[in-house]
Amino acid sequence: MNSLLQFGLGAFVLLVLFSSFRSCSSSSRYGDTYNVSVQQVSGGDAASGLDLQAVGALVKQAETGEEFERLLNTPSVGVNNLDLDEDGSVDYIKVTEYGSGNVKGFSLTVDLASDQTQEVATIEIEKTADGRANVQTHGNRNIYGANHYYHNSFGITDMLLLGWLFNSNRPYYSSPWGYNSYPGYYGRYSPSSYDNYRQRTRNVTNSANWSASNNPTVNATATSPNAGKTAANIKAPLKSPTNSQKSFQARNPSKTVRSGGFGRTSTSSTSPSLRKTTTSSYRGGGK
Repeated sequence: MNSLLQFGLGAFVLLVLFSSFRSCSSSSRYGDTYNVSVQQVSGGDAASGLDLQAVGALVKQAETGEEFERLLNTPSVGVNNLDLDEDGSVDYIKVTEYGSGNVKGFSLTVDLASDQTQEVATIEIEKTADGRANVQTHGNRNIYGANHYYHNSFGITDMLLLGWLFNSNRPYYSSPWGYNSYPGYYGRYSPSSYDNYRQRTRNVTNSANWSASNNPTVNATATSPNAGKTAANIKAPLKSPTNSQKSFQARNPSKTVRSGGFGRTSTSSTSPSLRKTTTSSYRGGGK
């Protein structure tokens, strides 16, 4: 009797093992075990460090190009949160005026070395015949991706800058500052977390009624003098990097990607490109 019982138990164990093997085989054959790669754009890419709607609001507040540059780089104002080279300090943004006729503009650039300049964005202001000022911010393709525009329109009396901007009896403003040469108000301050920065600019961007677009609405009569200027030594993730920027980032992976972006925590593996990649596995129930 005992021998028969032992034989029965042994047969049952073999049957269970065989069934488990068949189940694993079947699951593998029908693809029920997956390796899932999730590409996630971090909140800490380069574009998230400068809200172009908030930048446009500063243009409305400033009375001169010099004052606009000061507002842009003053820590207490808090609109600039760029750290393209990820050295732990917010980058100083230079302002260069350009344009002609009824359209004037500002080019925003960052010097990351004595021979490395990156144009970040342009702002163009059109004075119309009906007493309006059409304002357009355009994010640089490398940083914001292609066709990244915001538009707004103001009454001429609402923009203190216009009288100065369209005064033909003065030289165009060009920032006197540059790499390792900064004004006292700048102070090389540290970037805020992504969430804090968004909270700081939210009231400005929500109340300003800016419209996003893939196309320009202001037809510039002159090209930015810094058009095409790119810096290779950018570590922060870019939307559309040049080949030299890709090569540099492959050799110098972004701290932002590794940490999940501006203070966010991530356990994902890192990629030297624009996105972080998280690989995980889950097991589904097979038929």
